[in-house]
Amino acid sequence: MNLIVLVFPTLAIPVSRIPVLRINQAFSSIPAPMRGVICMTLGALVLTINDGMAKYLTESYPVGQVMALRGVSIVALLAVFYVGSGRTTALKVNRWSHQLGRASLMTLSTICFVTGLSLLPIADAIAIAFAGPLLTVALAIPFLGERVGWRRWIAILVGFAGVLVMVQPTGDAFRVAALAPLGAAFFGACRDVVTRRISGTESSSAILMISTSFVTLAGFLSWPLGWAPIQVEHLWIFAISGIFVGGAQYLMIEGFRLGEVALIAPFKYTTLIWAVIIGAVFWGDVPGTGVWIGAVLVVAGGLYLLRSEGKK
Repeated sequence: MNLIVLVFPTLAIPVSRIPVLRINQAFSSIPAPMRGVICMTLGALVLTINDGMAKYLTESYPVGQVMALRGVSIVALLAVFYVGSGRTTALKVNRWSHQLGRASLMTLSTICFVTGLSLLPIADAIAIAFAGPLLTVALAIPFLGERVGWRRWIAILVGFAGVLVMVQPTGDAFRVAALAPLGAAFFGACRDVVTRRISGTESSSAILMISTSFVTLAGFLSWPLGWAPIQVEHLWIFAISGIFVGGAQYLMIEGFRLGEVALIAPFKYTTLIWAVIIGAVFWGDVPGTGVWIGAVLVVAGGLYLLRSEGKK
């Protein structure tokens, strides 16, 4: 699998045309679990940049409109790429029930997270959503048969404690808003477990196309609730955001295909670094003390999970 195709499948360029030390051969020689880690890390970076774009767009447009318009760009580009390259077989669906189940979970996760971005600073929203990898590992036990010892359960509980510190459930409006990214974490964890489970029968391309199409359709269903007039200068942001979210989702799907959930999921934590930088530069947002303390606990729990997995 070409690394460049992994990053942006819609804009794929044959590696043979890029004289950079045989990128494809070097990437293919890396053990599968490590390739999965690389995919997840790159996916987290690309997705965080997209989150910054989504937060900017939600300042002018409803959540559903943002979902719909950026979804159109990625679905259109995917269709042009696969049809134009004669690779439509890559979009073959073997089990529609599995695909639609994942697509539904991705839609719910997207609605919750984009809503969270519209209500909270980007770093806060992403920090709270860090509960996702911990939930993913917990769900992987009953649904994927992965074994987790008591030490790893302690790590999961430490992570949940961190989430509580960040959310600070006092009932005020700000903390109620924190339930949105927390919901995104839950639905995202379910989605990731389903991704791992169906990756043996469904291609990454098919998973990406079906799920993205479903999210886009859900966005269009919000049109009767009222959309804002589209500003011409925002069209390129919608298009780039669509490309970024598509590339990031493809990378993450590949990551879960190449490695076990317990190994791959914690690398989503790299998004916090980029979220803090983007939030500070573009919105002047700096996470509060509670968010930092909670984030440290959550990341510590996730890194312990990674460390214990590496010793297996």
